[in-house]
Amino acid sequence: MSEKTPAAGADPVSRRTFLNTAAAGTAIAALSAAGYTADARGAAPFVGAASAAALKNAPQPPFDSFRDWIAALDAHGLLLRFDRIDQDQYQIPALFFKATDMYTMYGAPCMLFEEVKIDGKWVKGPVIVNTQGHWNTDAIIWGLPVIPGDHYATYRGALAYLQDMLAKNDGKFPEIPPVEVSRDQAPCKEVVLTSDEIDLTKFAFVKTNPADGGRYVNTGSHFMDDPELGPNFGTYRCQIKGPRKLGINPEHNQTGYKMLMAAKERGEKSMTYSIVLGQDPVIWLLSGTRLAARGFGPKPKPADELAMAGGMRGKPIEIVKSELTDIMIPAHAEFVIEGEVPLDESTYEPEGPFGEMFGYLGPIKEANFVMHVKKVTHRRNPWFMNALTGMQRGMVTAPMDAAYSIRLKEMVPQFVEYTNPQDTMGIVVMSIDKTGPGQGLEGGMKIAARNPIAKIVIVVDKDINIFDRTDVMFAVGSRWQPNPASTIIDDTFGLMTDPSQVKYARTSKIVIDATRQLPGEGGKEVFPKTNRELLKEGAPDAFAQVQELFGEALANWKCV
Repeated sequence: MSEKTPAAGADPVSRRTFLNTAAAGTAIAALSAAGYTADARGAAPFVGAASAAALKNAPQPPFDSFRDWIAALDAHGLLLRFDRIDQDQYQIPALFFKATDMYTMYGAPCMLFEEVKIDGKWVKGPVIVNTQGHWNTDAIIWGLPVIPGDHYATYRGALAYLQDMLAKNDGKFPEIPPVEVSRDQAPCKEVVLTSDEIDLTKFAFVKTNPADGGRYVNTGSHFMDDPELGPNFGTYRCQIKGPRKLGINPEHNQTGYKMLMAAKERGEKSMTYSIVLGQDPVIWLLSGTRLAARGFGPKPKPADELAMAGGMRGKPIEIVKSELTDIMIPAHAEFVIEGEVPLDESTYEPEGPFGEMFGYLGPIKEANFVMHVKKVTHRRNPWFMNALTGMQRGMVTAPMDAAYSIRLKEMVPQFVEYTNPQDTMGIVVMSIDKTGPGQGLEGGMKIAARNPIAKIVIVVDKDINIFDRTDVMFAVGSRWQPNPASTIIDDTFGLMTDPSQVKYARTSKIVIDATRQLPGEGGKEVFPKTNRELLKEGAPDAFAQVQELFGEALANWKCV
């Protein structure tokens, strides 16, 4: 093992501005003590306002490292710290499920655990979960205003910012090429492990659920390169099979799988590449999405995702060369695993099961790739992000919603807003400014035909808040007639992690037109107005009056 002096600015963030607890038994009390109180509708909590001093002293965007991002969440009141938690008793997912029960998936805080009990031993972390789950993170990541008590307005501010970015760049995110730095400027090279020094089982990688196949490295960005497809990084889960062995699971539709198969078809016996953990928030965002314009099909188009990350940040990503290859990786990462993946099918091994993004246990994969780890580099005292897959929002979603919105505006003239909620996976919602019959179903069909995850497409009127699940269900219950305002697609491509599918990656879909039905599509001659609309029309000053008179009382009330 070799170490070097820490790079400038590489000191770990250790501020403890929130309650420390000795065990998870007091965790719920800690949530309440930190200012998390559910609002009257049971939606996202009103988080206590962050102090001006904390915000001023915190790292500012763009965030160069994972540690900078966590410090920013801390300053914004979105981080809870715990000294220890017993993962042998699966307390991390139990605590987080409790938090989402109380505050919803979009309202729960980020959580940091200094030490985690794994296989009977206390292992030094920290382990950090839910780093981009809260509504406000979509604004914080870009340095945009957080509107106290109004998560929807905060999120819409991020959407508007990103849509403007896309509009100014011909519908694509801008690019700024990365900048290479020397090894001594790269915190990810502070410690270098080789050969028998490597033992992944000694680090704070956890088995998230009792039914999982084992402990997982589940937040790694796999940095690969291909002579035709170019560079790529994507997030694929890795089961720890031994001190220096990982099971690798890229799905067939993902670029990483296509690169491995392309190498195999060229006659290569193996592929060597790097897995990067503890990424800055924009690299993490891009690693788990299809924002890069690679297209679909067996041969993706080349795309420079590192340049795209720089463009989205407004500042180039600093990169450094891997140890075993010329693959360039983010210099400020926490932990890097480099290894060789044999391509001969006789070397494949079973992998899984694993709790998937739909919130259900995925099947065992009978024959998956394996990686033989040859090199590990990491920061001194590395930090570990764990994805509570299927429990938390994986990453900020405003960039994906913004990108889809730009495309939908071109295809649907009546388009208003679009969202792909992470807490109701498989359902997408679009609002339109309806002017004529048939527009709801027609617009919804354009989504269903292009988005594999969109199994249930709901189209609503522009007065419906698409980010409020109750508002959407209100529209479905009161404005939708299953016949004729529905279209079913019998068999089409779907997302392979959907547990309801009988055939792999094949699904049926439904488009629901939950807009007010016009006479030309079988609706009433005059559709009634809602009570809220009538209140606004009949007493236009009432909302402002009660806010002034009683707003403080409402804000200070704690839900029981």
